[in-house]
Amino acid sequence: MNILVGCETSGVVRRAFAANGHDVWSVDLLPSEDGSNRHIIGDLRDHLRDGWDLLAVMHPPCTRLCNSGVRWLHVPPPGRTKEEMWADLDAAASFFSDCLNAPIPHVCVENPIMHSHARKRVRGWIKPQTVQPWWFGEPAFKATCLYLRGLSSLVATDRLVPPASGTAEHKAWSQVHRASPGPDRWKNRSRTYAGVARAMAMQWAPAALQEAAE
Repeated sequence: MNILVGCETSGVVRRAFAANGHDVWSVDLLPSEDGSNRHIIGDLRDHLRDGWDLLAVMHPPCTRLCNSGVRWLHVPPPGRTKEEMWADLDAAASFFSDCLNAPIPHVCVENPIMHSHARKRVRGWIKPQTVQPWWFGEPAFKATCLYLRGLSSLVATDRLVPPASGTAEHKAWSQVHRASPGPDRWKNRSRTYAGVARAMAMQWAPAALQEAAE
């Protein structure tokens, strides 16, 4: 299959699909961390009509869309105005909508839990599937919404037992939420877990291929 992985610099999802023999490219405004020659530096929207079979948009701009950032719409951070915050929301919702409604038969757009103002601005908003890394053998908490069109919900592959709240192990599993402030905090928080990427490649691509054959 011809697969495009959007808004990803780590290469985790690209490599997972490529390991199963697919023609996979990633695209982002930033260079790829692994130096791959199958990474395009540019605007994802410029490549949505290039004949892809499957699109996985892993980390679209979400600061204004997710619940954790909704407070800035009402009380903007220093140096920003309320009008700028709402304009940022409109731009992020437009980008998300372009991805979700791309002319590609199989689409996944990842995002944190979205607030109501964002949902109202997304064209053709659909109810997402919410997954956790520990469903796929990764000892971590990170509720992630997958907006799926033409794809089935992911099935857990190696469901772990979460540790009890308040324990040292529970704190370790919460490392994404406990990440210290810094220039790379956004990158570390957005990175896809390898177990989740493998499940996407193993479940979605074969199903899409079978559908095409029928």
